[in-house]
Amino acid sequence: MTDGTSRSKVGRLIEEYELDSVGLELETRWTRQDDRWSLRDLADWFNQQLLKQAMASAGVQPVDGEVANNYRVLADDAVSEGDRIQLRRRLEGAGIDVDALLDDFVTYQAIRSYLKDIRDVTYDHESATTTESVRERVDRLVGRTESVVDGQIAQLRSNGDLPIDDFRVLVDVQVYCEGCNTQYKIATLLEDGGCDCEE
Repeated sequence: MTDGTSRSKVGRLIEEYELDSVGLELETRWTRQDDRWSLRDLADWFNQQLLKQAMASAGVQPVDGEVANNYRVLADDAVSEGDRIQLRRRLEGAGIDVDALLDDFVTYQAIRSYLKDIRDVTYDHESATTTESVRERVDRLVGRTESVVDGQIAQLRSNGDLPIDDFRVLVDVQVYCEGCNTQYKIATLLEDGGCDCEE
């Protein structure tokens, strides 16, 4: 372990939790051109890897989506305290030190410090914003919003708090031009290269 790595919380946790490939994965997801992840997304993903490893070490084999949902319950302020307490009791009953795990969760600043100071990685934030890059970012945001809302509604349904049959979540981003009083779907506006306003 290098001195630099030992001073980095992320580097220390990678070694403590034996997440050998996670450092390279963080670097790859932050620097790739297609579907690049933000530092906040990387922090959430990293924390989920800690949770997953803690569950595995306690002999808990999570089903698909369980780690992400458990992380949301532990970390999302919008989750009810009752749900959080219920999950804490379940994890502690399995032998997981939840308080220690929460202390290990990292912020996006810690991820940035690890990538820049330990892995010596930089990303060119001054690359031009293009129509295609905006379209890709909006698509990712829409996809994440749909996924989060879908999960929340499914949770309410499984708890019996929201009677609903099979459902689909639809997110539609609209842009309203005050100059010509016209509303566009974001995809249409980008495809058309603007609205009908006179310059």
